[in-house]
Amino acid sequence: MLHILATNGPLTTWGMAKINLATDTSKVWAREKQYRKLLVGREDRGKHSPGVLEIGLVVVDGKSNLRGPANIYRLSVAGILYCLDVLDLTNREIDMMAEKYDHVLPWIFGKWSYLKSVIRNDVYRIKVLAKGLFLDNIHTIKVTKLPVYEILNYLSSKYLDYFEHIEEKDLAEQISCWYFTQLLIPTSNKKSAVEYEQWQKLFTKKDKELKEWYQNFLNEVTTFYENRFTVVKKLKKL
Repeated sequence: MLHILATNGPLTTWGMAKINLATDTSKVWAREKQYRKLLVGREDRGKHSPGVLEIGLVVVDGKSNLRGPANIYRLSVAGILYCLDVLDLTNREIDMMAEKYDHVLPWIFGKWSYLKSVIRNDVYRIKVLAKGLFLDNIHTIKVTKLPVYEILNYLSSKYLDYFEHIEEKDLAEQISCWYFTQLLIPTSNKKSAVEYEQWQKLFTKKDKELKEWYQNFLNEVTTFYENRFTVVKKLKKL
């Protein structure tokens, strides 16, 4: 079900069931019933098993009146990351996901074609991000000449208060900042990072919107450390 949502975008349960069973209506009904249980969970001997809606991998994304009132479902940001981590999607399938979810991750999937034109297959390092593997190289991050460690430290501080619950828009913003920063980090299997000169090309006049967004983020980082430096200077005067 998650794979269907990943590659086809928002759908009703009937729409999901029809993806692979279009010619057999009786099987579509049965499959739709299965999907409903997966979405909302089930009660078994007084014990509730949560569905993917409650877990947060899927969210309701509007209503359809095509066959009577029905919820339309899509992957959440967490669901997108889960699929990238667990389902072993091909690059082509990730391209399909990017097309269907460009409004959910506008700074990554909304810029997907542009990103591919600049850094080519390195766009698929989003799979590394989803697995959290780049954090395995924390010692490498600390010694690099680029301020990667400082940026990641700021992100951790910024979203610390939202560790247990975060609005989807804020999570999408956090993931997007992580994504563009982790492109500069070698992956855990020793593959090289995106070259700095190539990475810089992402933030040029070719996409002024992306450049302005990331520049504003870097301004936040700068302000954060300037304020922390002021605190340290005050301590020196004690």
